[in-house]
Amino acid sequence: MSDKAVEDLTEAEAKAELTMLAQRLAAADLAYHRDDTPEITDAEYDALKSRNAQIEQIFPHLKRSDSPSEAVGARPADGFAKVVHAQRMMSLANAFDDKDVADFVEGIRKFLGLGNEQTLDFTAEPKIDGLSLSLRYENGVLVQAATRGDGETGENVTANARTIADIPQKLSNAPTVLEVRGEVYMDHADFEALNAAQTAKGGKTFANPRNAAAGSLRQLDAEITRSRPLHFFAYAWGDLSEPLADTQLGAIGKLNALGFQTNPLTRLCDGAVALSDHHRMIEQMRATLGYDIDGVVYKVNDLSFQSRLGLRSTTPRWAIAHKFAAELAWTWLDSIEIQVGRTGALSPVARLRPVTVGGVVVSNATLHNEDYIAGLDSKGEPIREGRDIREGDWVQVYRAGDVIPKIADVDLTKRSETSVPYVFPESCPECGSAAIREPGDSVRRCSGGLICPAQAVEKLKHFVSRAAFDIEGLGSKQVEQFYKDGWIKEPRDIFELNARYSSGLKQLKNLEGWGEKSAEKLFAAIEDKRSIPFGSFLFGLGIRHMGEVTSNLIASHFGTVDVLVDVLERASTDPSAMEDLLSIDGVGQVMAEALVAAFQQDSAERASIDRLRHVITIQPAEARVGTDSPVSGKIVVFTGTLETMTRAEAKARAEALGAKVSGSVSSKTDILVAGPGAGSKATKAQSLGVQILDEAGWRALIGD
Repeated sequence: MSDKAVEDLTEAEAKAELTMLAQRLAAADLAYHRDDTPEITDAEYDALKSRNAQIEQIFPHLKRSDSPSEAVGARPADGFAKVVHAQRMMSLANAFDDKDVADFVEGIRKFLGLGNEQTLDFTAEPKIDGLSLSLRYENGVLVQAATRGDGETGENVTANARTIADIPQKLSNAPTVLEVRGEVYMDHADFEALNAAQTAKGGKTFANPRNAAAGSLRQLDAEITRSRPLHFFAYAWGDLSEPLADTQLGAIGKLNALGFQTNPLTRLCDGAVALSDHHRMIEQMRATLGYDIDGVVYKVNDLSFQSRLGLRSTTPRWAIAHKFAAELAWTWLDSIEIQVGRTGALSPVARLRPVTVGGVVVSNATLHNEDYIAGLDSKGEPIREGRDIREGDWVQVYRAGDVIPKIADVDLTKRSETSVPYVFPESCPECGSAAIREPGDSVRRCSGGLICPAQAVEKLKHFVSRAAFDIEGLGSKQVEQFYKDGWIKEPRDIFELNARYSSGLKQLKNLEGWGEKSAEKLFAAIEDKRSIPFGSFLFGLGIRHMGEVTSNLIASHFGTVDVLVDVLERASTDPSAMEDLLSIDGVGQVMAEALVAAFQQDSAERASIDRLRHVITIQPAEARVGTDSPVSGKIVVFTGTLETMTRAEAKARAEALGAKVSGSVSSKTDILVAGPGAGSKATKAQSLGVQILDEAGWRALIGD
């Protein structure tokens, strides 16, 4: 596993990690869900899953067809009949701290368009560490029980489920069709008794109650299951012939009234603070509950809100699992090293005495930035009660939500009297250029640009990556080799390799690892990319803050690189040019300024871009035409308060119909959709003769 921050990975490194993560997580899923013999801890599993998601977010084109982010559970084992779930059994997204919970709540409010004054309740219930089970009742009779499996297909364990006392065989006053979902578990006392009995007769013992419960339910002989003390908590539902209630809490109450055990610690909470408070209370009770839990699950209480929020590919938007803190460990911090990334960011890394944390040997930890080392957060407020981090310190390490471990705390009682505070470098360790920290930025960055070897190599790797120029045969290893040999220093040099190194004293085919055929293939691949789409060209430049999607949006907006360059050259002095740039949905002030700076005349970066443009052809962007709808190809601006849909819903609908959604009104705007409180945008639109519609008029226009 790489020690690098995800944003500093090369494409080749990212691809290799995704392959490794897919293999490790698939094996972990089979061991946990199918074989009931987990090979890694929950904390390590969560960390690997989080790392995979972060890499996919930055390198979406590398997402694998067997991506772990699309997986739920594991395929069923042989020996049981298969059951296709009428409704897929989803997994849950994870939160690891109070900030994650606050972000979850705020995201729900924004999606639903709710103000802070409007009530938004959530249920909070312990997350049982057991085996998920779906029970199907028809006309009040249990007709089928199935494990989660891979979310779509599970194992038929009906005969075994009938032996569990907590699972009713018949229901009174139940809907005609009712799928009850919950967790099969074994409490601590029964687990200890089972292991003692197994030991006495020389049988297999279990590692923990979860394994014991899963292994007991998935017995081919139902009589073995009957002899095991299993329990069942109901917490959700699948297929229904009629609603159970209007709220999550009401539906859980209905399940309890039908005869199912539901968790008595389930509470209704009115916001992020109340949710986190309940989480802390449950965590304090954890050791006394008598059964295993690994977090608290939060769900939006209003079922109509749940319906509006909908589902992602594998998780609902309206629920999240707030996991408990991962295992902690103490070790010595031997040294602090600085790594320089593609954008020039100086990232501190702690080199640790190897220590096992959550079943994994850890020797490195991220230190985020110089403020974190000094004991301060991003706002300058103390963290760790202001304790700084120094080389030689005795430190507490944890792993939660990230594969790269972090430093949680420092034990000052073990700090040497000769210890001195760590001085963060003000010059780049790679090239010696000034490392500048701009106001409001938590990161110090090398100002060397392309003269910095670390930045230059990483920028070149980014340039040839798949979403950029995608030059086959020119990966990270080859870029490093050519840079070290002095053959390429900037992107333009790549397109001159053939002219300079296909013959003569220095020939590519004579380099170690190359031959005549591989050299010819590389030259052909480079020639093939001499003509490049506008969006790919823009993304390949590696301009800070600009991702693949934004690059393509900007290209689509301006059409040609010449038009964009003209706007960028005027943007610093002509407000209308900057306004044109900022009108693109997703382009903010910071990104716009970074783009303008990259194309600033007489700058080293602009000179490098111009040299590149002289040896390639940049294809004009194709106009986006999504459908034959009345708004296809039009620029639409939404302003004011939308009353029947949120801004996110409106934007998604407009773009699906082929419209371009902008954030500001200009002479290029075709339609302004104005709700109450439209203000200055409506005034400007009127003065420019832009078509103005109210919300009802907009919905009528698009046939909604």
